[in-house]
Amino acid sequence: MADTWRFIDTGPRTAACNMALDEAIAFTVRRDAAPPTLRIYGWNIPSVSMGYFQRTRDVDIGYCLENHIPVVRRPTGGRAILHGNDMTYSFSVKTTSGLFSRGLFDSYEKISAALCLALKKTGLSPELKLMREMKHPSPSSVHPRNPFCFESISFGEVAVNGKKIVGSAQKRWTDGLLQQGSMPFLIDRDGITKIFRLNLHDTREPAICLNELSSDLNYSGLREAVRTSFEETFDHSLIVSSLSKEEISLAQELETQKYLSHEWTFRR
Repeated sequence: MADTWRFIDTGPRTAACNMALDEAIAFTVRRDAAPPTLRIYGWNIPSVSMGYFQRTRDVDIGYCLENHIPVVRRPTGGRAILHGNDMTYSFSVKTTSGLFSRGLFDSYEKISAALCLALKKTGLSPELKLMREMKHPSPSSVHPRNPFCFESISFGEVAVNGKKIVGSAQKRWTDGLLQQGSMPFLIDRDGITKIFRLNLHDTREPAICLNELSSDLNYSGLREAVRTSFEETFDHSLIVSSLSKEEISLAQELETQKYLSHEWTFRR
């Protein structure tokens, strides 16, 4: 188990199920019931995921309800994402020793290096942001905070032509981490304008998507590039696998009791 990691593609699932599965996988990895696991997945219908610390008011919940767009709160931080035409990943690994034991920024950089390599394999020219934000920016550099994830680039995130192409966020425990991220093939600009109450003409860094950069790129090609890039970056084989019975059972419990609950989703 120490020499091989897991690679799981669960395909499209509901918003609540996706979050529950990621947490269930992280739980089994942290207790040594499973090796480090890279999961790739999609969304069965357009859905919004909010960051753990994000305010509910950042999203037009009324519009989402009227248009049957599920809203879920992630266990990880970051800003909101409209999913549907993207490939989403999660990576769960222990942090008590080894490659990912050196803290948040180090682990961000390592995982993003693998994602950068994956995009290079597809023919793109990605860049990895390794400069941290100023804690006290000058008044001239302050802009209104945008609730949409792909309108800002944070440490360890991946950009092409200066625009974010991979949005990632991380949840850390004392013994492990869960990193979640999204790579959009298409961006529903009209949808994000309404859901996040944006005027896209005024944004500093208009979002970009994979299909605007490469018309030949597809889900299966990117999935394989990500898998092999994780293998090369971390020098571990990723074995195609499936969810364990324990993970399925725990995910069903988390989905019902947590990710479908009003108390969790609209807690802030």
